[in-house]
Amino acid sequence: MDNTLLQRITHNPNICHGKPCIRGLRYPVEFILELLSSGMTTEEILADYDDLESEDILAVLLFAARLSQVKSIHRIAS
Repeated sequence: MDNTLLQRITHNPNICHGKPCIRGLRYPVEFILELLSSGMTTEEILADYDDLESEDILAVLLFAARLSQVKSIHRIAS
């Protein structure tokens, strides 16, 4: 199931400057995360953006969870 969800997240240098997006649409992962963090529910997001599906929201959350699973963080500049 995880791989199926993650396949919804695409990277294309010609779409949104190569940012991870949902299914090649112009919805960057970061945009959906910002909507969720602002307090919007999945249902509200889906109502506002007709071409999104509930699995897209789950894919965004899974993608963000995977990104946060880093072993350590190192400062590269001060």
